Amino acid sequence: MKLGRILAAVCAVVALTSSIAMATPSTQIWIPSTDVKSLKDIHIDVDNYMRLSPKSDAGPSYYNLGLSAGVLPFENVKLEVGMDMLMTGFQNDNQFDNHPFYFNAKLGTPEDAFGIKGLPAFAVGAYNLGTYDKPEIGGVSTRQNIVYGLVGKTLPVIGRLSAGGYYGSSRALATSGNPSDTKNNSGIMASWDRSMPEISDKLWLAVDYMSGNNANGEISVGGSWAFSKQVSLILGVVIFNPFYDLSAADNGMKPGGKPALTTQLDIAF
Repeated sequence: MKLGRILAAVCAVVALTSSIAMATPSTQIWIPSTDVKSLKDIHIDVDNYMRLSPKSDAGPSYYNLGLSAGVLPFENVKLEVGMDMLMTGFQNDNQFDNHPFYFNAKLGTPEDAFGIKGLPAFAVGAYNLGTYDKPEIGGVSTRQNIVYGLVGKTLPVIGRLSAGGYYGSSRALATSGNPSDTKNNSGIMASWDRSMPEISDKLWLAVDYMSGNNANGEISVGGSWAFSKQVSLILGVVIFNPFYDLSAADNGMKPGGKPALTTQLDIAF
């Protein structure tokens, strides 16, 4: 699945409440999916998360350039690895943008693997594996180190349903209202997605959800259009922590910030 920064005092508060966006393995809109790339399946992703509010507590916009590839030659067990360069919309010098590289990996089996009809897909992985961990300097750590497990099953007419859970670094996922000694680093992941051949074979729709009192908690809705077998574009909206109850310690800002419009261009080789 997946999912702020700063020097000046105001920006530091935003960083603590917004944290970092998704350094992406194969995803739905925001959370990881059970899809895993095959050997020599190489993808470049150009992702943008643009805030729908100009207010100071909206949080930063995110710009991500990612590269991922399948590395196992097996049909029933697949492994993909990836690297992302993630930057924010802030134009000042900050430690997050000074250390923009993140890594991810995912191991999984497709549906009906090993010839077992009806077997769901399984995936385990890790993402937002950052390279900087100095919370004593502005509270900054890019090592969210989120590990997760997912199970997915495609049902007739309904589409694919997926569910699982995650666990990450409590220190890196801390916010002003949810410091590292609280339950801020774990939660559930769930999604629905479906191709829409009734409209067009090129259209795909999805909804996903990630719980947790941190910057990655969200509900997303969106869809993609395949311009060709190699190029597709996702358009969606990410609403961060819609069920979150603000406390005085949050300083009026939800973890993750205000909703964002996302565009995700995927180019396959």
